[in-house]
Amino acid sequence: MNIPLVDLKVQYHSIKHEIDQVVQDVIDNTAFINGMYVKEFEEAFACAIGVKHCIGVGNGTDALFLALKALEIGSGDEVITAANSFIATPEAITMTGAKVVFVDINPDTYNIDIAGTEAKITSRTKAIIPIHLYGQPADMAQILKMAEKHNIFVIEDAAQAHLAAYNGQIAGGIGNIGCFSFYPTKNLGALGDAGAVTTDDEELAQTIRVISNYGSHKKYENIYQGVNSRLDEMQAAMLRVKLRYLDEDITKRRDVAKLYLDGINNPS
Repeated sequence: MNIPLVDLKVQYHSIKHEIDQVVQDVIDNTAFINGMYVKEFEEAFACAIGVKHCIGVGNGTDALFLALKALEIGSGDEVITAANSFIATPEAITMTGAKVVFVDINPDTYNIDIAGTEAKITSRTKAIIPIHLYGQPADMAQILKMAEKHNIFVIEDAAQAHLAAYNGQIAGGIGNIGCFSFYPTKNLGALGDAGAVTTDDEELAQTIRVISNYGSHKKYENIYQGVNSRLDEMQAAMLRVKLRYLDEDITKRRDVAKLYLDGINNPS
């Protein structure tokens, strides 16, 4: 018997009525870009993470790229990240023109090694991107202490850490900026590509929002060389529904994981 890692059909059918209702609502209102569901989801997700601002974007890779661009990181700069990440993390760095500096991991946590990170900091280092792998946050206390010492930014790659907690804080709300993916297989997954950037910094939030909308702060007035990376209304509507069940879904995942671990550690 093949057991799927993620059963998206079961997840959909468990909340089918609510999903179908909001999808029909978006279609009926024909407000497909920057409508009420985008605003509602951004506010709800910011509250869940414990930050003032959330900007919905096209996907998790764009979230990282936009964070780096808003911090004016580019050619000649260096960004440190873990060597065991998915390609999206270093790719977002190289898209800005900056250089990727890889650091090995702590073999106990599989997250970025703290001593190895500090050893790689140079005068060109502008940011660290710790990756909260498999829902386990990196050692943010040490990373923030290091970042303050060397005056560099911390961008959290929280693509695998929706509602993961670290010392009472939620991943994505600890560093300067948090970056999320809502790829369908994530704990909080859309029905397609989607992402978000979270921050407490109002100026950074506004800059990211403008860059993600063609660099435009109002129609036909472009103040940055931007990109087209907006969370569409359909995905926002579905994410708003699924966010209500996220705590419950995470608890179920933990229960299933415990069953597997108990079976592995205590085979009959």
